Amino acid sequence: MANLTGKTALVTGASRGIGAAIALRLAREGADVAFTYAASPQRANELVLQIEAIGGKAQAIQADAASAEAVKAAVKAVVDKFGKIDILVNNAGIIDITPIEDFSDEAFERILSVNVRGVFTATRESVRHMGQGGRVIMIGSVNSDSVPFGGASVYALTKGAIAAFTRGLARDLGPRGITVNNVQPGPVNTEANPESGPFGTTLKGYMATGRYARVEEIAGLVAYLASPEAASITGAGLKIDGGFDA
Repeated sequence: MANLTGKTALVTGASRGIGAAIALRLAREGADVAFTYAASPQRANELVLQIEAIGGKAQAIQADAASAEAVKAAVKAVVDKFGKIDILVNNAGIIDITPIEDFSDEAFERILSVNVRGVFTATRESVRHMGQGGRVIMIGSVNSDSVPFGGASVYALTKGAIAAFTRGLARDLGPRGITVNNVQPGPVNTEANPESGPFGTTLKGYMATGRYARVEEIAGLVAYLASPEAASITGAGLKIDGGFDA
């Protein structure tokens, strides 16, 4: 793995789960890491301490991904502290499994605000401070391509938008030497969706490996895409789903 020393990364939604694992892995690779969180200051502080314990620099910023103004302010805070952004990981997202006929307007606006507008705002603001060799990495979902169970249509809609946004951005930002890629996890063992939870048996049945991914495995793919070795990978949707969509 190439070293990320001298790079500054911003990871959205990173106080726990996949986001926290990504922030810690990028710090282990040498990057200075800023991350946003919505409502877990204690966990955010613990992650800062973990990063500092391995010799890294960290910045925790409270920002609701549904608020465009909060996201703008978060990007400004990173630039004010570190002077630039080299790597953006759009990890913040929510899931709502509800049949379409029961999906409220309020719930729709919330998931659209976090999963789509939040990504758009973080990306637009960050690339203004990103130079040659920059990286934009989306955390999408295999559900943008495969939805083998009911209730996930609106979630899939938002992740499908991210997949299309990735391809368009690759064209927009390629001339500037910035790559854009979409990491598409399948089921991942987190607090929000534990392998031992009520859906675990069903979801594992869809997977060739018969197990959930670990957050460290997602972080490893993100770290590779952030590295100089991945300079020719852009506009790609990269599934890390244990064969969920095989």
